[in-house]
Formats: sequence, structure tokens, C-alpha cells
Amino acid sequence: MASGLYNFLIAIYGLLIRVVSLFNAKAKLFISGRKGTFEVLKGCFETNERPVAWFHVASLGEFEQAKPVIEAFREGYPDHFIYITFFSPSGYEQKKNYEGADLITYLPLDRPANAHKFMEVVQPAIVVFVKYEFWYNYLNETQKLKVPIYSISALFTPNHIFFKAHGGLHRQMLGFFAHIFVQNEPSKILLEGINIGHVSISGDTRFDRVVDTLKNPEKYPLIEAFKGSAELMIIGSSWPIDMELLYAIVNENRGDLKFVIAPHEVNEASVSRLEQGLSCTSVRITDCTVEQAIEADVLIINTIGMLSNIYQYGHFAYIGGAFGDGLHNILEAVIFGLPVIFGNRGLEKFPESLELAEAGGAFPIDNAKEMTEIFNQLYADKDFRANASEACKAYIEANTGATKHIMNYWKANYAGKGH
Repeated sequence: MASGLYNFLIAIYGLLIRVVSLFNAKAKLFISGRKGTFEVLKGCFETNERPVAWFHVASLGEFEQAKPVIEAFREGYPDHFIYITFFSPSGYEQKKNYEGADLITYLPLDRPANAHKFMEVVQPAIVVFVKYEFWYNYLNETQKLKVPIYSISALFTPNHIFFKAHGGLHRQMLGFFAHIFVQNEPSKILLEGINIGHVSISGDTRFDRVVDTLKNPEKYPLIEAFKGSAELMIIGSSWPIDMELLYAIVNENRGDLKFVIAPHEVNEASVSRLEQGLSCTSVRITDCTVEQAIEADVLIINTIGMLSNIYQYGHFAYIGGAFGDGLHNILEAVIFGLPVIFGNRGLEKFPESLELAEAGGAFPIDNAKEMTEIFNQLYADKDFRANASEACKAYIEANTGATKHIMNYWKANYAGKGH
């Protein structure tokens, strides 16, 4: 009964996304990107003789969590075929050429026929879902074939459907997994409370991902020239609602302090809107000379893929998203010792934000007044900033190792051909 309702809702979702695709570019990619997927899979897997490791992620953030595990898996099991699926166009379009995989496609919609056909063609030897991904038909078909399924960097809160009276189907999904690697102890306790015992605390693999960035960050001479001897505040993944709290700070502080702003949306309309709120000199990184950058107060990053490396040049940062769909990745800044400011909404979904705030390296704010107060403190009080920076570094050091935990488990429990 519950699975019937689930499949009905998935079918409705499929119809709605087709309607939305008529006037929404992202929805259009969602539909067009999935066309021909099964033909691609048949052409690839009909002649494949290697065991397949299938990793599924929702979008870009989950891919970043999967990446250190994928790379460690490839090293430990070099005989395997690495296959990655994405649910969201924003993740797929950015990472479809990732060289660490043998094949990357969209995941066909979670309908019973799609899931059955998919498993028949791909025939994975091991399946890994990341964080919040739980698709009933794919999980059900996988466990029918007795293929081990793992969830990594999983995170649970009491508000999730798994812990509600009407969450029986979702609790059944949890039972399909061979093992669930959770980020923290509260998640483990919640699962044990509904009799899910195949769980261990590994931590969040994003810590391992950002450590890789720290070891060999990409250098940007133009940003180095822009910064010069000034201090630098980085505003990362900002939305318009974030900028409403920040325009006054950016416009009133120039000279000894410069700003890099990386808006979440980099289309022309979004960047133009950002520029309209600036009364100081700003330039876009895609069309400025070194000379123009040196003279500017603000450098706008109107391109994708640079931000995680740009944090190396900063002294402190504001991270956007918390006042909207959800806080963006703070660890990319924290790994370089940058104290971070962000909105105080929905932080229970991002335990690293609360833990780092308690440690003294992060500062949730509610309004423009609080934004100005913590900005002034971080900018003017060098000792305060240094202590916050040390708290960031210590927090990263204390939380790395999730990938090693997962790989050690597989070496002991997965029958694949490793070394």
C-alpha cells in the first residue's frame, strides 16, 4: 500500500517536472539529460566484464562528499568500474567530465520499471548512496539481487520521515542497507531507536575532501594582484537576501580591506543585480585586466568552480544560503583557517555549523545589526580573529578520517577484489 502511494507520487512528480520544464531551464535539463540514458548504459555495460561500483549522489554537495571515497575506492579496488549517477542537473552539468569515474549519467526517475531495467543492465557489485538519497525502487531492486548497499555521510534529525508514524516505507528502506555510515552520534542514536543497528559513526567525508584542497590549492595570480597587501573578506555562495545584510559593509569599507564576492547564481541577471547594490568599484573576474583588478574594491567571481580554492587568500568569510534553501559549504573556508559568518536559519541540518560556533570559529547571525557587530570584531580585533582561526584549524583536524573508516570497513566486509 505504502509503495503504491510512493510510486503514484513519483509519477506525479515526473508529470509536474515535464510541465515546469516548458519554462524553467533547470527542469528542462532534468528531462533532456535523462533522454537516451538506457541506450548509453546498454552500450557501456553489455561488454563490460569488470565489477561495477555504483555511487549515487543528489547534486554537487553530495558529490564533494563522495569524491574522497570514490578516489580511495579506486585506489583500493583498481579492477572495478566506477559509475556515478546524479539526480540534479546542477551537479551533473558541473561534474559530468570528472576523470575519476568510468561513466557518469543522470539517474532515471525512481519508477519500478526504470529501477528493474537499470539493475538488469548495470549489474553493480556494490552500491553507495550519499547523505540524504533514499530511492525506494532502486534500493528494493538492489537488495533483491543481494547486492550490498551502503549509505555514507548520512545525517538524521528527529524531523525526518523515518521517525514519524507514517514513515514505515522509509524505515523499510533503511533495512535494505548493508551498513549506514552516519556523521554523528545523534544520528546513530535516532536509528538505534527504530531498531536500525547496522550503523557506525564515520564522520563527514567533506572534511577529507577539503583537506585535499588544502594540500594543493590552485593559484590565481589575478586574485593575488587584486588583494595586494590589503586584508580580504570573502563572501561565498551569496544570495540576494545575504547581500541585503552585506551591502553597507562592503560599500563603507574600502582601502585596507577588499572583498571577493562569489554569488551562488552566476547568470547575467543575478550578477547585474549584485552590481546594482554596490557603490564602490567592482570588476568581474571574467573580463578584467590585472590593472583593473588592482584598482577595484570588489572582485566578483561570475564563474563556477573557483571558490573552494579562492578561500586561501582570505582572512575571514561570510557563507550564504542559510536564509534561503540551506547553508552552503563552510568547510571550504574553514580549512584555510577562515572564521566564518552565516545566517542562523536551519542549522540543525548542518551540524558542523553548530559545532564550529560552539568551538569559537563560526558566528551565526540573525540580522544586519548582528552582521555588522561580528564583522567589526573580526576586522578590528586581530587577536579575536586569530583565536577564531585556530579554532577552525583544530576543528578540521579533529574531524578528518571518515574515508579511512569507510574503507577499513569495506576491506573487512566487502568481497570485492581489493589489495
